[in-house]
Amino acid sequence: MTDPGQEPFIAAVKPLVDAIGGEMLPPDGAGQDDVVLAWEGADVVAVRLPQLADSLDHILAAMERRQGRPLADLDRRAKQEVVRTLEARGAFSVRHGVETVASALGVSRFTVYNYLNREKDA
Repeated sequence: MTDPGQEPFIAAVKPLVDAIGGEMLPPDGAGQDDVVLAWEGADVVAVRLPQLADSLDHILAAMERRQGRPLADLDRRAKQEVVRTLEARGAFSVRHGVETVASALGVSRFTVYNYLNREKDA
């Protein structure tokens, strides 16, 4: 069990872990690729980072929650803004990122590429 004094630290990092689609674990349950966070000299929590493709799905779901409706229901300008935001976050470096985003936006891959190219030409 964690020290009650460490609970504010866990509460503080939880929104970040949730935003990236990570999982919080006890520090002694950390695997080789997990990140162990310490507070005041003691290991408090381990964070298991998601696979990149899972992160993209999580980011898209968070964007949908923020918009309050499915991304496919947005107008063209709003979809272009979503693509700009995702590009800034590296979404298109993930394998099948364009296809995943196109599906979420309810557009073709060609349209996503057009949105990306429009940004580069501007």
